[in-house]
Amino acid sequence: MAIEIDRLSELLLKMADENAPGREFSAAIAELARTGRFPHLKDVLPSVVYDELWARYQSGPAAFVDEWQQLAHEMQKGFIQHARQRLTSLTRLQQAGNGHTPAWKSIQRALDGNQNDLLRAAVAAEFLDLVEPAVARATHLRECVVASPSSDEADRYLDEATRCYFFALFTACAVMCRSVLEEAIKQKLPANLSKLIRTRYRNTATLGNLLHEINNNLISTGIDPEFPRLANQVNDIGKKAVHQGLLSEDEARSCLQNAREALQMLLRQ
Repeated sequence: MAIEIDRLSELLLKMADENAPGREFSAAIAELARTGRFPHLKDVLPSVVYDELWARYQSGPAAFVDEWQQLAHEMQKGFIQHARQRLTSLTRLQQAGNGHTPAWKSIQRALDGNQNDLLRAAVAAEFLDLVEPAVARATHLRECVVASPSSDEADRYLDEATRCYFFALFTACAVMCRSVLEEAIKQKLPANLSKLIRTRYRNTATLGNLLHEINNNLISTGIDPEFPRLANQVNDIGKKAVHQGLLSEDEARSCLQNAREALQMLLRQ
């Protein structure tokens, strides 16, 4: 069965046009304000939203009614846009204003006060946009098959790193790649070396620290001599992700592929 993402996107837009709750909500606020029944909203709106709207209504009733009538028209045509704005407002720093909340932010808060319509629509739209790029990235990978297990933590780290890559969280992907190698190495070290490292680094050994100790004890660890080279490449990209800024897709893919190859090398036995 073919899954046509464009059709799903069209369906989401159609549903938004037909059922945009912001349109009815905005029109209702405008009508209640126009007919002097604004206090009726107190029982149906979150208190913070009601207080904001009431303060604006008192400062200019006619302008308030016009603003919300216009919003009713806009919400019918731009529900998905408003939904995306609502989601973005939660993911980025917001500049403090002069105490006057824009009307579109008030409606966003009100709509998501109970039913979360905007957030639901925004998340659906975001994930639909991610499907095809994620599928394309997934085709660059093959199963990571190893001879021996590591730990549940390592599996979860690798799962998160890979999903971050699929969904374009490239910097987070590289950070998690470092974590999965740190965890896998700790599980494979001989007991005496593991104890020494815990003491030397006070249980805070980084991937760089672990690779330094492996290089100095390569024979006793039984680890493939090629492993440190790959792991160091992962560590370098991971450090760049932490200290030098956002990574590109190519950097994240290279980091993830090197981490997976390094894991296969480390877990051969």
